[in-house]
Amino acid sequence: MIFTKVRPRLSPKVRLKFDRRTDRYLLLYPETGLELNKSAMAIVHLCTGEWTIDEMVDHLIRVYTDVSPDEIRREVCGFLDVLADRGLLQRVS
Repeated sequence: MIFTKVRPRLSPKVRLKFDRRTDRYLLLYPETGLELNKSAMAIVHLCTGEWTIDEMVDHLIRVYTDVSPDEIRREVCGFLDVLADRGLLQRVS
């Protein structure tokens, strides 16, 4: 699991693009990409290097009041783990 005091930022090799055909965002990186759903997009938008993971979770808890805080924390940490495993995040000190 990613340390929650880390400030993740998307890697320079990653590009975020809106696909007008599918009306969804894509996270593009060399030779492949990910189609993002609404919750993944909310997390990616916070990967600026300015927010700690704890701050990201706290913010999303305030935005998504109909989802339990534990579920939000699990989803954020799980999604960031996937991005980190694929080399799509940098850790900002």
